[in-house]
Amino acid sequence: MTDVTETNVTETNTTDTVAMDTAADGAKPFRKTGEPSIAESPLHPRRKSRRIMVGPVPVGGGAPISVQSMTNTVTADVNATLRQIGELAQAGCDIVRVAVPSQDDADALPAIVAKSPIPVIADIHFQSKYVFQAIDAGCAAVRVNPGNIRKFDQVGPDICKAATDAGISLRIGVNAGSLDKELYAKYGGPTPEALVASALKEARLFEDVGFHDFKISVKHHDVITMVQTYRLLASKGDWPLHLGVTEAGPAWQGTIKSCLAFGALLAEGIGDTIRVSLSAPPVEEVKVGCKLLEYMGLRARHFDIISCPSCGRAQVDVIQLANAVTDGLKGITAPIRVAVMGCIVNGPGEAREADLGVASGNGKGQIFIKGKVIQTVPEDQIVDTLLDKAHEIAEHMKDQAEAEGRTLDGTEPVVVPITSDGKHHTA
Repeated sequence: MTDVTETNVTETNTTDTVAMDTAADGAKPFRKTGEPSIAESPLHPRRKSRRIMVGPVPVGGGAPISVQSMTNTVTADVNATLRQIGELAQAGCDIVRVAVPSQDDADALPAIVAKSPIPVIADIHFQSKYVFQAIDAGCAAVRVNPGNIRKFDQVGPDICKAATDAGISLRIGVNAGSLDKELYAKYGGPTPEALVASALKEARLFEDVGFHDFKISVKHHDVITMVQTYRLLASKGDWPLHLGVTEAGPAWQGTIKSCLAFGALLAEGIGDTIRVSLSAPPVEEVKVGCKLLEYMGLRARHFDIISCPSCGRAQVDVIQLANAVTDGLKGITAPIRVAVMGCIVNGPGEAREADLGVASGNGKGQIFIKGKVIQTVPEDQIVDTLLDKAHEIAEHMKDQAEAEGRTLDGTEPVVVPITSDGKHHTA
């Protein structure tokens, strides 16, 4: 077997993330990028959950919270699907889900799995035969909905056995829109109690046959209901939990809903993996998810811009200035904090707290680096000066990181190596 780097992953893992450098036993290596992810929240101890694996990505058991998304391509279009997976991976996605509603989609899975830079989950409803195909194709996990799989009481044990034999995990879960009719009637709608009762019923279907490698989601479109549901489910057992606000809406609305719901739960230590569901390109979901974890202290910080709101005190066009700087630095992945301030009230103080900043007024801007004024430039030179200095700082950070054996592209997946028996293990 080709050597791989060992890592020690425990129930309270806060160690550096390690990725496979080379393939093992013919397995395809996953990408190796980025800073170590963060496992513990600065706000609240993480809820204790059991560990499962999604390919090389640990979920639960103290592992760093992973970001997921789902492709919106026709899965059978292998090239289009792989292109989108590549974009998602570049944006920081750890795990990707692909829809498998047809035989053509199921047939495409081996080719997608073979070339995907991140673990692939097959999303399957109704047809149990696609579950077995996905497992045979080498998918890292399968999302199944026992409530809509035909004759699940008969095929469920076979699915669990196939997953066990393949060493993969499953995801089960409840959406408010597909709640069991009996539970809907019993509880008077998709209440937190109804959703949790449905999830517990599904969990027992697996646990009764000795299968425990699954995570649970209980999604709802309403923020308050969603938060109450996850809180209730979290109190019932130690399953790893996948957070999601289902049908969250267009980008602006869905971002607000997801940040409110995820922020409330993550601040309480609840949640092991997340997907921001937006009516927008999937890469936007990943950007929101990664930034959310950064601002919650659950991912290493990368490029961030601080800019003041537009107000009557501003002596420059703060909106235009902030947008120009943000656009000019969109390729920056180093952990630079840039402050763009429009007046002398809060400007100098905020600019001094940033790695790089400008306090503007009277037709000019004072440029700060690490709290020290390095130069004053005319207003029409502010953007170009900030961009030049930011790129200089980023290059210095990159060189320093490389000297220390690190990289700064900000898209690290959470992975553990394959051991000599060809399986993923935790300590």
